[in-house]
Amino acid sequence: MRLRGSKRRRKSSHLSDFSRHRATPDSTNTGGSRSLTGNMATATANGGSITFINCKGLKDIKKNGYYNHREKNGPRTGVPSREHRREAFEQPPMYVAVMTYVGFALVTLFGYFRDFLRAVRLEKRHLAQEREEQKNFVPLYQDFENFYTRNLYMRVRDNWNRPLCSLPGPVFDLMERVSDDYNWTFRLTGRTIHNVINTGSYNYLGFAENNADSLKTVADKVQQYGVGICSTRQEVGNLSLHEDLEKLVASFLQVEASMVFGMGFATNSMNIPALVGKGCLILSDELNHTSLILGARLSAATIRVFKHNDMHSLEKMLREAICSGQPRTHRPWKKILIMVEGIYSMEGSVVRLPEIIALKKKYKAYLYLDEAHSIGAVGSSGRGVTELFSVNAADVDIMMGTFTKSFGGAGGYIAGKKELVDYLRSHSHSAIYATAMSPPVTEQVIRAMKCIMGKDGSTQGITRIHQLAENTRYFRARLKEMGFIIYGHDDSPVIPILLYMPGKVVAFAREMLERKVGVVVVGFPATPITEARARFCMSASHTRAMLDEVLHHLNEVGDNLCLKFSRRK
Repeated sequence: MRLRGSKRRRKSSHLSDFSRHRATPDSTNTGGSRSLTGNMATATANGGSITFINCKGLKDIKKNGYYNHREKNGPRTGVPSREHRREAFEQPPMYVAVMTYVGFALVTLFGYFRDFLRAVRLEKRHLAQEREEQKNFVPLYQDFENFYTRNLYMRVRDNWNRPLCSLPGPVFDLMERVSDDYNWTFRLTGRTIHNVINTGSYNYLGFAENNADSLKTVADKVQQYGVGICSTRQEVGNLSLHEDLEKLVASFLQVEASMVFGMGFATNSMNIPALVGKGCLILSDELNHTSLILGARLSAATIRVFKHNDMHSLEKMLREAICSGQPRTHRPWKKILIMVEGIYSMEGSVVRLPEIIALKKKYKAYLYLDEAHSIGAVGSSGRGVTELFSVNAADVDIMMGTFTKSFGGAGGYIAGKKELVDYLRSHSHSAIYATAMSPPVTEQVIRAMKCIMGKDGSTQGITRIHQLAENTRYFRARLKEMGFIIYGHDDSPVIPILLYMPGKVVAFAREMLERKVGVVVVGFPATPITEARARFCMSASHTRAMLDEVLHHLNEVGDNLCLKFSRRK
């Protein structure tokens, strides 16, 4: 099936548009916008004005309406860019970038030297390798592919995969471990580090808790249903509890229907192949999550990547897709799907949703919105970026989110029109082959969502949302005052502090743990080589005293390690 702007007649059918593979020769009228796509030109009517796009010159012949207004920070979408200007992506001084490259060059050089020592057997090899009699075979363990792991990651591995021994709430307990062979192996000392302030978990609203009174309904469901289902929902694993959650999600998001899945990652990776396939085009933001990228690759659709939150780049690709069609044959694309996230988990930036919706309507594409980090965390009532920007949820074709962050559970959902959800029930690999959500996890999500919506008879949910927003703005403002370079939107609870140099990343993580502050540090290849960072995640369960203590230690460590690179202090 082609995108909505192609020649297709909408037929009355119980199947979603996503189930059709061929287009019918007619036009489509969706949301007051009519598109006529031929081999030469596209006409789009919006608010009484018509814009003709010539496929050769790509020039607007007539501009007298909605798209005539040009915004400073966006393409001709007519959508204000006020929210976008609240994002910060300050560039570091030149010497910082130079020293970062020099640092990576030095560790890489020493890595090659250590590989030479291993080759001549002056140093022991710890990783798997081919046996001597298999040296003439195709290598099973690619030496060069493991270069980063052998020589860079192993030296700093103590900063990741630390074993917790308590609830990962606002504070947690950590099992101390040491290494006698430069982080190739670890041993526990038997000592526990108590009350480490947790700034790394996605516990945005503080629902990852062990309060017996709050979890009473969850305990009751364990008694009633047990812990596991041991079956898919299409066989004997469909509980009334699952259907109640789906109705609640649809009501919360203000859409027609929803469907829940037991794993958030698989919600993306296993459902995208059911929506698009060969002959379809996916336009993906360059900073999309791995689950979106994997789902796009498994779909066999053509993938094109546009610059992060860059509406000029997206519109250029949309125009080229409409005018040129598929490679070689130049046939129209069956569908064009724009894939974005609500909040980007490494940058803390927020999608420019109103402008993307305007482009989606203009070029008759579909929109897939991943709200894993934004649902529950932003918006006056926690309904995500659609509420933050005051846009109609119906303008987003596929709404995706997870229960692993704001709701303190596990799994994910797909929401939208009823036809879409009905189609996925019979075509999604996650729906057909995956085990259904665990009953106590399902009840936990229901409990948290009812609290957010106020259906539990309290205002605790709204209080948590407002507390998260207050903590986020306070923490960001203080970091800016101190002189750190931070990324992201003012309302985003994901707050990256740029550290840049590889040596300082390691020293920062170790020093903060010494001060009983648990942080998450991220570097290459998860980020660009010059943009290593520490990522802080705010929570409604953080008290002002906790935040002030973290900020106090950040100020001292930032001075000691010379991490305050901002020129906007």
